[in-house]
Amino acid sequence: MARFELKLPKMGESVAEATITNWLKQVGDKIEADEAVLEIATDKVDSEVPSEVSGVLVEQLFGKDDLVQVGQTIAIIETEGSATVDVAMPVAVAQAAAVIEKTVEAVKEDLATPADFSASDKFFSPLVKNIAKQENVSVTELEGISGTGKDNRVTKEDILKFVESRKSQIATPKPIAQTAQPAMITPKTSTSAVPVSVNGGDEIVEMDRMRKLISGYMVASVQTSAHVQSFIEVDVTNIVKWRDKVKTAFEKREGEKLTFTPIFMEAVAKALKDFPGMNISVDGDYIIKKKNINLGMAAALPNGNLIVPVIKNADQLNLVGMAKAVNDLGNRAKLGKLKPDDTQGGTYTVTNVGTFGSVFGTPIINQPQVGILALGAIRKVPAVIETPEGDFIGIRQKMFLSHSYDHRVVDGALGGSFVKRVADYLEAFDANRDF
Repeated sequence: MARFELKLPKMGESVAEATITNWLKQVGDKIEADEAVLEIATDKVDSEVPSEVSGVLVEQLFGKDDLVQVGQTIAIIETEGSATVDVAMPVAVAQAAAVIEKTVEAVKEDLATPADFSASDKFFSPLVKNIAKQENVSVTELEGISGTGKDNRVTKEDILKFVESRKSQIATPKPIAQTAQPAMITPKTSTSAVPVSVNGGDEIVEMDRMRKLISGYMVASVQTSAHVQSFIEVDVTNIVKWRDKVKTAFEKREGEKLTFTPIFMEAVAKALKDFPGMNISVDGDYIIKKKNINLGMAAALPNGNLIVPVIKNADQLNLVGMAKAVNDLGNRAKLGKLKPDDTQGGTYTVTNVGTFGSVFGTPIINQPQVGILALGAIRKVPAVIETPEGDFIGIRQKMFLSHSYDHRVVDGALGGSFVKRVADYLEAFDANRDF
């Protein structure tokens, strides 16, 4: 028998770690090549880790909710063969276990029920929250840590330094002076009892992992960017007529359904080329001008949560290429098959609030981008039509574009001009064009 090391695979640019959310196979189970062994989660997307070989799972080196680095061995699979590979638990894991054990022993008297980090108004990464849970760091303590990361976020190094400092204080008790609480910190009270409905009619449900992440991102974005909105109404009658005319032939030739989304994405990509000041990000006091135009496409998941897959180099795609990219990402989002790299690198985001019947909306910026466009519902409305022979009232297909942008770096002239250019491209759509 041979022993194969199943490692956490590279999951895309800037993704260095993941949390194990569920083991699909248990010790002793048979595994086929390419069969999923466990489910993992990054701060952007959930995915599965398949086995590269067939065999029997003989060891799980990590448990549920453990944080694993890319390249670390997470399981041992016994296969047919003569070579045997001795695999010990990674040194980092053993050291982490030792630190956790010592810390738990040192603070046993102060242990309380697990902290509810979702109650905090501050954003903490899954890694930081995982360490906080392991080291029994309360919400109040976590909020009091001075973060050195982007937007003053608490990093792995920050919380580990805090844990080491706290251990030193426990080992050598010192008198605690009376000090005032920082103005930005609101102490949270942790209770062990779960709220119970008096009449039995209410139901208390904990947010799932993704909803907690979305909640943190939204609060952090509002606290970071000065949101301003511009709205413009667009006549898309030509687009509606053209799509109705060609959608059947398009699907027959290309094997793809033709929705309105790729048409809108094409217009946004063109406008971003015209106004590169919208294709930027902010890092502290610095503006980063993005070379590539990577369009984020907000997509609703079956459970009601949102995810934003990214169309890379969107300005280089024709309408057919855009339709294929939109359909591929949308379908894989619904099936939970997105890869971590599919949600990375976005430079501007588009969200379709019209899907749910909304006429317009005020979307929250997807950090660290500086703008997001909401597409409203297309409606038949009476409109004044100007002709050389005079004005008359006619039925037109219209929609609203809602542009939210970061007023720290985007003034009204740029924000308004950009969304107007998108509208111009849509209204100038050639109803006689080929696809």
